[in-house]
Amino acid sequence: MLLGVVALIVSVLWFAWLSGQREALDAERRREEELRAQFSQKLAIAAHRDVLKLQLEEVRQYVTLLEKQLPSRAEMDALLSDINQAGIGRGLQFELFRPGQETVREYYAELPITIRVTGRYHDVGQFVADVAHLSRIVTLHDLTVSPHAKLADQLTVEAIARTYRYLDPDELKARNAAEKKKGGGK
Repeated sequence: MLLGVVALIVSVLWFAWLSGQREALDAERRREEELRAQFSQKLAIAAHRDVLKLQLEEVRQYVTLLEKQLPSRAEMDALLSDINQAGIGRGLQFELFRPGQETVREYYAELPITIRVTGRYHDVGQFVADVAHLSRIVTLHDLTVSPHAKLADQLTVEAIARTYRYLDPDELKARNAAEKKKGGGK
């Protein structure tokens, strides 16, 4: 009987130890599956590395092209003149052309220009097309078109034209220094 009790105790301990080992084995099998999935993903990325490098280079070239479309500080006056000439060239009357306060963002500055022009429907449409085709980036926002109060064949268009310029290296340095000073004071 003593031998039976000892055999029972040993077998219970043996199964208890094996069940703990089985749980550890199951956990390691799940981990192996996760690692295999990660490996497969990384292998797929590695296989497409050359393609991704080419895409990265294309994106860099595209960003460089877009940066060239942003005027510098020195070119802003010429851009404002181009917008004005686009309207005058279409026979529009400028009732308002007021550059606003420049807003500095992380990498660029944004200059809003409030405009109000009066002209015929097609001339206004051509003016908007001309602004869209300027060599520099200009966007029109809050566009309001209404009939002219006194002239039946004329429209009055109010809009905010926004142009953007890339910050000069000196401006970026000053901005970064100001942010560091802000961050250090906290």
